[in-house]
Amino acid sequence: MMRSLLPLQWLRAYETAARHRNFSTAATELGLTPAAVSHQIRSLEGELGFKLFERLARRVELTEIGHAYLPSVSKALDELLVSTVGLFGAEREAQITVRAPVTLTGAWLAPRLGRFYAAYPGIRVRILAGSWAGPGESTEVDIQFGSGDWPGFDSTLLLKAQSLVVARSDALVPCADDKACIEGLIRHGVVHIMGCENRWIRLARKYGLPEDAIKVNVTTDNSISAIELTRAGFGPCLVQSYYAQPSIESGELVAPLTDGVDIEEGQYVLTPKSAQKKNPAAMLFRKWLLAEAQAYRMLLDADGMALNVARDARRQDGLHHVRP
Repeated sequence: MMRSLLPLQWLRAYETAARHRNFSTAATELGLTPAAVSHQIRSLEGELGFKLFERLARRVELTEIGHAYLPSVSKALDELLVSTVGLFGAEREAQITVRAPVTLTGAWLAPRLGRFYAAYPGIRVRILAGSWAGPGESTEVDIQFGSGDWPGFDSTLLLKAQSLVVARSDALVPCADDKACIEGLIRHGVVHIMGCENRWIRLARKYGLPEDAIKVNVTTDNSISAIELTRAGFGPCLVQSYYAQPSIESGELVAPLTDGVDIEEGQYVLTPKSAQKKNPAAMLFRKWLLAEAQAYRMLLDADGMALNVARDARRQDGLHHVRP
């Protein structure tokens, strides 16, 4: 009969060997000999009554049951490590490197980072901008915008939202409907973001407007610059809602349309599949980051999309359209 609680060292040996697909590499990470790792895994297999690995001539491969068991064991060990560091702290002050798009850092991460520091004062964060850089293994936490498919990485969705049209409030006057509103907005020119050409086109099509009706006043390569250009009077921009939120909440900009443009891409947290020994502080930050994103989504749902509050209030006052 299987014991009620399996020895932790057996599970660690299995998870590490499964991650590397190599007993010798696992032994190096764990500070053991390959023979010790093999013995612990055989003990685990004997207790479970199933083979977890196929021992081949020059490598090992997970069996079908070995593949199925790995996610549960990995999650349990990660949660144990994160809980231990979170409750009792690391042995010394830790620093982790986070790579994130500059707009995400400024509009979403920065206002929340103080909560992480308050909860975990022994961990310091170094943030690098990654607007156009691809994913790499030089950072402990890597946030990328895209479809969620990066070879060599496991990705977890952080944020995904519509792109909203935002404009200066002093450019709005009453109008009949959204179509009239968007006609007025694009007639006076827009701020365009490189790589997002199809979003303005999709918005025009949504309201039955010709694509050539879109006049571009100025082009930039990131959302934070687009928002600043809109503030400066170069016309409305089309940015993801979590980027627009601070400016909408402050009243500097408004979102005059009822709806935005759905996009397929989102912000993802990446973890290298070939990662060596895991960094507890980075795992703690990743867990906190995902919890913050979940809380943010729940808040939007509870408020009936909080980004619309300022816009709806202005609509009640009759402000809805660009001045002719």
